[in-house]
Amino acid sequence: MTVVRYQPWTLIDSLQRQLDQAFSTGTDESAAAADVAWIPQVDIYEETDRYVVVADVPGVEPKDIRITADKGLLTIRGEKRSREASQSNARQRLERRTGTFLRTFTLPEGADVDRIAAKQSHGVLEVVIPKQPQLQPRTIEVRAA
Repeated sequence: MTVVRYQPWTLIDSLQRQLDQAFSTGTDESAAAADVAWIPQVDIYEETDRYVVVADVPGVEPKDIRITADKGLLTIRGEKRSREASQSNARQRLERRTGTFLRTFTLPEGADVDRIAAKQSHGVLEVVIPKQPQLQPRTIEVRAA
């Protein structure tokens, strides 16, 4: 009996990548998106003093994740490397996705880009985006001349 990996969405994923490549604007971001193998699931929430992005990246080493904040966009990209194939004649069944991933988010207007921090624990990446302090309107006293 031959072991065959069941991939119901392979044809649709391939078609989507081809359409993305055909209609891409030629930017570096769209070219990078065409090479994406998987997309991590993400939760985003707002607290009083910060925004938090939590992404599931199981099996991805912290050294293989790159986070950038540029031109109002937060980009999380990385790569989940596959395990080395054994040289034995044993059969394999591989279902976990490997390869590159990319997620891009628009940063809110009040985000403090210079203080963004990230940490990873147990396959969960947490990106903290602090809010800039609110500027209070200044009252200007008018004196008689």
